[in-house]
Amino acid sequence: MNKYTNQYFLDRQEDYESSARSYPREFPLALAKAKGSWVEDVEGKRYLDFLCGAGTLALGHNDDEVNKAIIELIQSDAPLHALDLMTPAKDRFVETLLSILPEEFAMNAKVQFCSPSGTDAVDAAIKLCKTATGRGSVIAFTGGYHGMGHGAMALTGNCKAKNKVQNVMPGVQFMPYPYSYRCPMGIGGEAGTKACIAYLERLLKDPESGVTKPAAVILEPIQGEGGVIPAPVEFLQAVRRITKELGIPMICDEIQCGMGRSGKMFAFEYAGIIPDVVLISKAVGGNLPMSVVVYNKELDVWTTGAHAGTFRGNQMAMVAGTVVMKRLSDPKFLADVSRKGEIVMNRLLALQKEVSILGDVRGKGLMVGMEFVDPNGPKDLMGHPEPSGEILTRVQRICFKNGLIIENGGRYGSVLRCLCALNITDEDLDLGLSIIEKAVKEVDADVRS
Repeated sequence: MNKYTNQYFLDRQEDYESSARSYPREFPLALAKAKGSWVEDVEGKRYLDFLCGAGTLALGHNDDEVNKAIIELIQSDAPLHALDLMTPAKDRFVETLLSILPEEFAMNAKVQFCSPSGTDAVDAAIKLCKTATGRGSVIAFTGGYHGMGHGAMALTGNCKAKNKVQNVMPGVQFMPYPYSYRCPMGIGGEAGTKACIAYLERLLKDPESGVTKPAAVILEPIQGEGGVIPAPVEFLQAVRRITKELGIPMICDEIQCGMGRSGKMFAFEYAGIIPDVVLISKAVGGNLPMSVVVYNKELDVWTTGAHAGTFRGNQMAMVAGTVVMKRLSDPKFLADVSRKGEIVMNRLLALQKEVSILGDVRGKGLMVGMEFVDPNGPKDLMGHPEPSGEILTRVQRICFKNGLIIENGGRYGSVLRCLCALNITDEDLDLGLSIIEKAVKEVDADVRS
């Protein structure tokens, strides 16, 4: 066999890599090159990338300005690894980070650098809130995804991985998250949102609820892995009001929905709220590993070494992330993300009217989800067809065959998720949407026949 075929590398990966690997099962290729919104495999076939490192590559692959900053740092003989020692690169990064946050939050903020994954930011934030409050439990929400570490996984809604890992972090209470299409209250719409709010408020304020006052409430303003479900503004505002009344720190996990992805720098800004803690990772490192927790200084009761991580001083990620933050925070850039998001939503909503397998289209900015259903199967309590991961997989495979990489998520793997580069050209966006439309119509015709 030719050494430089996809199959050669896939076979080698099968031999030595853990069976926990996921993306190669959906996209059987070996990547050789990447630039902008495009990647190329070892056989020379090019693919449009609507995955972009699960939203990490806000400016696509190998952005010239980002790469220049990294190269200049390397050539300057500046330290590339500094633990949590101070450097000019870190100072510029923090100054830029605070400048992109709401002023009311930034002026009272502290920054904790963690080990480089979003999971580490989640674990650090929970430790911080438990230490500051002296309390031990946490409120999380159905459908939430906060990582795969032992603590972060305990806060994650998806049970697939948790079922085989016993005794994850105790003291987590899950509450219903508004999801209009499949409302956990069986109501839907604004009434469903109000019911979720009332349930949360009653549980936290009822002395007979059986639930003690938690150390924190954690949520994603737009759930990502849970199926691209934006929290209604009313819900975010209510959670902030309730937690503030009761003295409970509110943690906004912006690891996927933040950094301009939603059309605002951070998705919680749609609600005009100020959380106590914001979790930031993925795009903040400019395509390199980086994770930070930004929190109200009133919570800063940690002692020296209370939280650490060997790679919390990634200098290359700091210079790359500084470039990305400056680019993304430009109001014109964010307006363009919103404009492109409207194009995506309008195209997909029009497609939804033409087919029977597309149950719901939702999202904000360039974080959009398409929930696939089986129109010939049973209905749920809301009267909607049940979600279908099998139908989505057929659509996803046709997209891949036609040169588009796009990820799934949501309940039963039924939600196709657009996480393209935020600076994608209109031409590439149109091409990607055309591939999706063609694939959906092809599968829909087969399902109808």
